[in-house]
Amino acid sequence: MKILHTSDWHLGRMLYSQKRYEEFEAFLLWFNGFIEQQMIDVLLVAGDIFDTTTPSNKAQEMYYQFLSRTMQSCCRHVVVVGGNHDSPTLLNAPKDLLRALNVHIVGEMTENIEDEVITLRDKAGKAEVIVCAVPFLRDRDVRQVEAAESIDDKVTKLNTGIAQHYQKIGQLAEMLKKEVANIPIVGMGHLFTTGGTVTEGDGTRDLYVGTALKVEKNIFPACFDYLALGHLHIAQTVGSENSMRYSGSPIPMGFNEANQQKKLIVIEFDERGKTITEHLIPTFQPLVQVKGNIEKITARISDLKATKSNAWLEVECTEMDLAGSLNEMVNEATKDTDLKVLRLKNKQIENRILSRTDEAEELGDLEPTDVFERLLDAQGVANENRDALWACYREILAELENNDVNAN
Repeated sequence: MKILHTSDWHLGRMLYSQKRYEEFEAFLLWFNGFIEQQMIDVLLVAGDIFDTTTPSNKAQEMYYQFLSRTMQSCCRHVVVVGGNHDSPTLLNAPKDLLRALNVHIVGEMTENIEDEVITLRDKAGKAEVIVCAVPFLRDRDVRQVEAAESIDDKVTKLNTGIAQHYQKIGQLAEMLKKEVANIPIVGMGHLFTTGGTVTEGDGTRDLYVGTALKVEKNIFPACFDYLALGHLHIAQTVGSENSMRYSGSPIPMGFNEANQQKKLIVIEFDERGKTITEHLIPTFQPLVQVKGNIEKITARISDLKATKSNAWLEVECTEMDLAGSLNEMVNEATKDTDLKVLRLKNKQIENRILSRTDEAEELGDLEPTDVFERLLDAQGVANENRDALWACYREILAELENNDVNAN
């Protein structure tokens, strides 16, 4: 039996206001071909299918078309859990219909823990794997709010609540395993583990109050033969545990991920045991960071032009004073090419004038944390007061992030 682990598609995500539908569609079509080529039996998607809780019609269309193609392939089962970017209500809405097609959706934690433990069967009805499909666990799912509790108190309760939930899931899975057969147990989750690697600007958000809440690997039940995680965009193991993995995002979420090799993870169970294999994902839209003085920038663009590249560029000039307009120089260098400049900035000027007003910069280019940092600077807030303000602000962001707008 072959199981394929993926996560963090972030369908609908834009890059500096540039829509990426063609790139996502190219990935999903390639992905369907990969499933057929590798003869995948079970597909696990560990959260963040969409980039926002209100995905566009186009993003939803791509998702359902992918599921339709997948269920017409050799793949017998798909298991999808919700991530912190996803709307549980939107994911769960068609789950009864999709279950008839062997697509199992767990958008959020429910009152019945059995909803998260799914026994998958072969065509003859024989149980072949138990999947513990744990979605992103929201604060309200695992922690009871009490008056006057500190941030540390909240974090401790969150850690305890998440650990207890996974232990209950593991116990139920072991009971089912005794009832059906000696079959593998595969866990799923969407969270941040201690030691996990992230990339600046990749969109990985703080999940809870004032912290990303990095959980320890020992919270996961020992009965898991493999743990398929989502949330971090770099493919990696949890510590040195080869059977605990993040698949990472399938396409770069930002220019800081441009040089990463994206991967899929295939887990094969047979009578000899378990084999875990990484498979490389091709690049569907090249992203290139160009940094240096104007001479280095124009030389790099010339190299790209010579290869007839269609890359999207993030250009950062390190010169303080230019003999002319940076915008005009870069436009001239990329003229009559397929290169597209998505971001043009002069880092020296940004560092000199942190809270500048620049016609080239729009509010949509900034993260909420960038705006808050600038407000603190503009108001002259003392350093000793900033930690408390940041904790409150991140708690507000987390609450907004966890609010499912589709539930009303």
